[in-house]
Amino acid sequence: MTSIPKSHQDLLQESTAVMATIGPDGRPQLSAVWFLAQDNTVRVSLNTTRQKVKNLRANKAVNLFILDLANPQRYLELRGDAQLDDDADYSFAREIGAKYGADVRAYDPPGSSRVVVTIIPTRINAVDLSVG
Repeated sequence: MTSIPKSHQDLLQESTAVMATIGPDGRPQLSAVWFLAQDNTVRVSLNTTRQKVKNLRANKAVNLFILDLANPQRYLELRGDAQLDDDADYSFAREIGAKYGADVRAYDPPGSSRVVVTIIPTRINAVDLSVG
């Protein structure tokens, strides 16, 4: 299954997700990230100085996990590959900043840039353990 079922599409409005990549030592590296879901596509804005970007440039494997904070037995997991595209003009960064009411440039060191990470799912797990 590589489309997000209607039963879990509401989770695409959550405030944060956990993104996992594979670090240089072969171990998972996880971070809470802001994300934007549009037209069944999930994207993240990352500063190019971050370890997560280095990991994705070396290994495109990615996992995005969104927990239902109102019902922690329910979650959405996107497993797949990351597509990285330059966001030199910060156009996507502005979009994601609008969702969160923030200017993401304020979090970036001088002279740095951003990339748009698009999650290309190869597997989607929509789980609700609270349903018997």
